[in-house]
Parts: sequence; C-alpha cells; structure tokens
Amino acid sequence: MQSVTMYSTAWCGHCRRLKRQLNEADIPFEEVDLDEPEHRQVGERIKAKTGGYRTVPTLEIGGELYVNPRIGEVREALARSGT
Repeated sequence: MQSVTMYSTAWCGHCRRLKRQLNEADIPFEEVDLDEPEHRQVGERIKAKTGGYRTVPTLEIGGELYVNPRIGEVREALARSGT
C-alpha cells in the first residue's frame, strides 16, 4: 500500500476524526505532530500549499499534499497512486 503521512496536532478534532476513519478503513499511516519542534519545516511546506495557513490534518500521499481531506478523497488518492 502507498505510504500515507498525516500531519496533525494533538489539539485538532478533525485530526482525531480522520485518524479514526483511517484506522477503521485499515489504511496505515504515519503521524507527524507539527507542534513538535523537529517538524516545524513541514508546517512551512503546508503553508505554501494553502496560501499561508498551517491547516491540519494534511495528508501526504505519493508526494502530493491533501489538505483536510475526507476519507473518500484519501481512498481516491490511494487508488490514483496505484495502490
């Protein structure tokens, strides 16, 4: 299966919802907390994608960023990436 990285924060309710949905759909993912100092550069990449906002959750699938995606969008992205 294609690698899925979820950029999130501990305080984000939308992140918790999407994590639950990914787990229920048996979609494995790696989680990166953007509030951790070692991951702040990723927040800058997300801000570049969103026009200045560090929006979470943001998923990275196949090198593409998906900002606050619904689970259906995640499935579609995985299908497009050949998984």
